[in-house]
Parts: sequence; C-alpha cells; structure tokens
Amino acid sequence: MNQNKVSVQEWLPIEKILNNGIIKLKNNNYIKLIKVYPINYNLKSEFEKTTILNSYKIFLKTCNFDFQILIQSNKQDLQKNIKNIQENLKKESFLNDIGKDYINFINEINSVKNSGSKDFYIIISNNKAENNLEDLIIQELNEKYFKIKECLLRCGNSVKNINNKKETEKIIYSFLNTRLFFI
Repeated sequence: MNQNKVSVQEWLPIEKILNNGIIKLKNNNYIKLIKVYPINYNLKSEFEKTTILNSYKIFLKTCNFDFQILIQSNKQDLQKNIKNIQENLKKESFLNDIGKDYINFINEINSVKNSGSKDFYIIISNNKAENNLEDLIIQELNEKYFKIKECLLRCGNSVKNINNKKETEKIIYSFLNTRLFFI
C-alpha cells in the first residue's frame, strides 16, 4: 500500500500566528485563545455555589456567539519536588525520618493516582465576514474576549488574555507534544 505522507504543517489548519497571539486558519477564519483559572467550586458554601451557578447561567446567555471550552490534562513531574525535599533534609537532619516517609508517601500516591493538573482554555472565533478585514476581525475577537472575561470574573474565575505569539505557540506545542511537555 502506498500512502501519501503529509507533514504536520500541511495537516494543521493554522496558516499563521499573529504577533498579538491571534491565530489565522487556512480557511481565513481567526481564533483567539483565552486561559481560564477556575475556582474550586467544591470548597464553596451552598449560597456561594448557587450564586456561581446563576452567574454561569448569565454568562451562557450573554455570550451569544460560539466558543469552545478546551481542557488540557498535564502529568506533573514530581521529581523536582522530591529533590527539593531531599536537599532540605540534608540541612535539617532531625527531619530525616519524617522526610523519608513523606517522599515515600508522595511516590505511593503518585503511582496510584498519577498526579496532574488541568489547564482550561476558551477558544473564540470570528463570524465569517465577507469583507475579512483583519483589523475588524481582531477587534471583534477582542470584544468577545472582554465579554467573556467580565462574565467569568463575576463567577469568581480569573482570565488571562493570550496576547502574544510566543505564548500561543507554547500552548499549541503543549497540545501536540503531550508526552514531552511538563509545566
């Protein structure tokens, strides 16, 4: 069987990444990434949970445009933490037994649960405009960003604008190279 080999660059729908972090796709659409730092809902009181849910309802009603929520799971490399503990044990010898027990505990839990973290992103895209003026599209994406930011702040979340090329490239790389990327 003779298969056509396609390079990653041909396979990816990305045409280019602008200096402001906005991605131009090959189909002339543009997308913007927003990083969300969520709250820990489980730690909230019942009253706070009700308020948060009502804020999310308002968020979903207010954002009358399409967006995607993307969750990236990252396996954590705990070796740095373990080495740090070992260095501290060298300085404080009276903590040796406790420190060794703690390192064993970390290794045991990590072998069972595979420690990790999650990154949350919202992807917004432009509406297909016939005139396709890049400045207008960027303005539209930024207006959507501010609307999302305002709504999510009411819910208690922090939001980060991914507004430079290097950071956008790093995020895309992290999705394509999940085995190699540790934060």
